Amino acid sequence: MPAVDLSSLPSVQLIAMSAAADEVIETLRVLGKAQLNTVGRMLEHQGPFVEESHYPADDVFDADTASQYYYHAHRSDSGEHGHFHTFLRAAGIPSGIDPVPYSGAEPVPTGADAICHLVAISMDRDGLPVGLFTTNRWVTAESFYAAPDAIALLERFAIDHAKPCWATNRWLSAMVRLFQPQIAALLLERDAKIAAWQSAHPDRDVYEDRELEVTSEITIDLDAHIAAVDEALAAQV
Repeated sequence: MPAVDLSSLPSVQLIAMSAAADEVIETLRVLGKAQLNTVGRMLEHQGPFVEESHYPADDVFDADTASQYYYHAHRSDSGEHGHFHTFLRAAGIPSGIDPVPYSGAEPVPTGADAICHLVAISMDRDGLPVGLFTTNRWVTAESFYAAPDAIALLERFAIDHAKPCWATNRWLSAMVRLFQPQIAALLLERDAKIAAWQSAHPDRDVYEDRELEVTSEITIDLDAHIAAVDEALAAQV
């Protein structure tokens, strides 16, 4: 995926990203003072860390925003410790935004149960973000929304309560805002990858094809990205 040109973004978006960067830095500072990190807070008091299991076991959900996330691991070959999956549920999705049509045989959540996967954030063993990626529908059992619609929902993601960890909730909400341009680009690449896969395999249910799991992915450098946001914003002042 080509690098995102931050200099082309409107100042209002850069200001929002800069504020999100401040939030990310502050939450990591607060956690670090107690020798904690975002991942560790998800795994506390959860028993043995088991691949594929959700942490916390019942996910994290904000009823006011209909935002949801969980942490888990199943990609040890990628070098990550695990990743956060972020979602927006139907109650937070405006009317007029609907899942893509699906004619396959698998059950797909619809109506009040509809759910949109936004992005997954890869984490290292120190509890720091190292990558972003999107997935095929079957991976998260989502409803699946087209990239332009999913992009429009990014700004709605927010976990605004203290369970299970106020700092991690604030951090994750800010990460989605801080990396919004990259996430948008990944979602567009996701749809292009799925379309190309369907064209190459016309006899398959593309959304359920187990050979297509990760649909787009990038590595990230948190410090470098924050510096780039500050530079782009300063250039517009």
